[in-house]
Amino acid sequence: MLTAGEVAGLVVALFWAILVCFLAVVLVRLARLLTETTKMVADLSERVVPLLDEVSVTVAETNRQLVTVEAIAGNMKEVSGHMMKVTGVASALFAKPLIKASSLLHGLRGAAARRRGLPPGDRRRQP
Repeated sequence: MLTAGEVAGLVVALFWAILVCFLAVVLVRLARLLTETTKMVADLSERVVPLLDEVSVTVAETNRQLVTVEAIAGNMKEVSGHMMKVTGVASALFAKPLIKASSLLHGLRGAAARRRGLPPGDRRRQP
């Protein structure tokens, strides 16, 4: 028969064997997890690199378009400034003389009406 010390040693050896089996299962699962993670990271990097290239091309094209839009906006600002100048010149050339001619005609009508003997605001024709 076994002594108490031998039984205790046998129980400890059995627990060690169970612990080693448990740790082996954990290590196998951990190895699988690391393998799958490595595959996933490799697949992800294969997909991300072309995406980053496309994003950089898109950003470059957007910057080029923004430069074009900025040039158009500058040209529009310049054109609107020229239009303001043209409007001022047209006003000086046409509107002011037209107002003066209208005032002159109004004055002449008033003078003609007074000469006919009508009140200044009355525009009826005398028979």
